[in-house]
Amino acid sequence: MFSNWFKFNKVSNQHEKLLQQALTQYQNDLFPAGVLAVASSLHLTKKKGNIVVTFTLPFPCQSEYQHITEHVQQVFETAKVQSSIELHINIKIFPVFMHSYEGIKNIIVISSGKGGVGKSTTSVNLAYALQAQGASVGILDADVYGPSLPKMLGLEGFHPRSPNGINLEPIIKNGIETMSTGFLADGQDAKIWRGSVASSAFEQMFKETLWGGVDYLLIDMPPGTGDIQLTLSQKIEAVVSVIVTTPQDIALIDATKGINMFEQVNVPVLGLIENMSYHICPKCENKSTIFGEHGGKNLAQTKAIPLLGQLPLDIKIRECADQGKSIQEQAPQTDIAQLYRMLASKLAAELYYQKDSRSPINTTPQINKV
Repeated sequence: MFSNWFKFNKVSNQHEKLLQQALTQYQNDLFPAGVLAVASSLHLTKKKGNIVVTFTLPFPCQSEYQHITEHVQQVFETAKVQSSIELHINIKIFPVFMHSYEGIKNIIVISSGKGGVGKSTTSVNLAYALQAQGASVGILDADVYGPSLPKMLGLEGFHPRSPNGINLEPIIKNGIETMSTGFLADGQDAKIWRGSVASSAFEQMFKETLWGGVDYLLIDMPPGTGDIQLTLSQKIEAVVSVIVTTPQDIALIDATKGINMFEQVNVPVLGLIENMSYHICPKCENKSTIFGEHGGKNLAQTKAIPLLGQLPLDIKIRECADQGKSIQEQAPQTDIAQLYRMLASKLAAELYYQKDSRSPINTTPQINKV
């Protein structure tokens, strides 16, 4: 039984037990030990014959809300309890590491061992998907040689303001805070910079941007394992990384190098994203593994890191990127939009499970009945 209830209880012990059962039984990739294991601030009350349940989750997962509600309702109906269930789920995201950066809670680097695997496209779509799942998001384009975020976000020709001649205000698109060297110069100019200059530009953009309070800052890294990656590990604290690859053998070789580099410089690798995993023909619905099969899965198993998700080749993603639009706004019910939302929640959940000392996995939360 749960303790420390309020004095006047309107909810029976049967309701309490059924709720505990339902939230424990609801398990999937996001909740491997059940919702109850990670929920906090649970309150259970009765209102006009309905059971009202309120609790807080530590990572964004709005697409799960309806499924959780339906599961709880089913458990009550199976027990022949006729009360309707009303769930109010809140999201409260904390920094998983102590750091000194204002306006940022968590920093996630999106990296790849080589170019051409869709890293920037994945970064932008992850930012939109995290937002769709309930988080506030920023994205920093660290590819100072070939910044692509202004094009993908529909922000070409935009320039940031400086309120004091030193700091820069991020440009906001659809609620997402963004910064890129592409905002600071003509996007057609070739960036011929030495590694140290490029690294300095990246560090300056990161530290001198006035981020407005984002739950997650995604850093879209340049491909490879060069100076900017080393600067990241040496001069920016509290960072975790994600590797994007395709199933192709040559991409996996470079992805392995990227994982090894982050391990050597003590930047935790949360997991692997396999992009361009397959293509589904829009006419016959035949599934083709154009770049090979099981490559990302095998690499994740070899390196003992999670495979966060597998994304298909999809023309809608290319069209949205070229038009500077978000698939989450243009076609939120499509399979690819839903895949990105699930990937975003999986990424945020892995950050919480792997690195957050507040994770209550091994404790039993308290339900306050009012």
